[in-house]
Amino acid sequence: MRIITGTLKGRRLNPPENLPVRPTTDMARESLFNILNNMTDYENISVLDLFSGTGAVSFEFISRGAKQVTAIEINNKCTDFIKKSADTFQIKNLHVVRADVFDIIKRAYQKFDIIFADPPYQLEDLPKIPDMIFEKDMLNPDGMLILEHSKEHEFENHPCFWQHRKYGKVNFTFFKKNIDNEK
Repeated sequence: MRIITGTLKGRRLNPPENLPVRPTTDMARESLFNILNNMTDYENISVLDLFSGTGAVSFEFISRGAKQVTAIEINNKCTDFIKKSADTFQIKNLHVVRADVFDIIKRAYQKFDIIFADPPYQLEDLPKIPDMIFEKDMLNPDGMLILEHSKEHEFENHPCFWQHRKYGKVNFTFFKKNIDNEK
């Protein structure tokens, strides 16, 4: 895995083989960030990366200048890898938390500009994630939730649905709470 662009462009993430993750492909990440490049001033955003796995998405946001990124992952091997990579890259604005994502959402008190969630595709509660985030009011007024999921899930009828993009087997659904202002 490589970091696509920004200050860390070309740096490689080499996670150990025993990590229980399904990293977002380089192609899908590049496509996602091509979309975000047209709508995001990275230098002024705070990001929450849920189910962060290898931290690749967190590092992409940091490489592009995000002011603060919080990565939540329950697996200690994953959080150790993210912390080690952050130390190697000399990153100071990445906060790594080893915790259950659903516990974090239940106790949420902070708001973010972008929340990216890449849960295991077979996760039973995956469809509940958007509602949980909007019920806890975790996004700033113009904030956006991006949910990565398989084709088995569909969110077009969700009241905060904004758009859907598909890249190979990877699906990204974008949600905004002020969607009426966008149409």
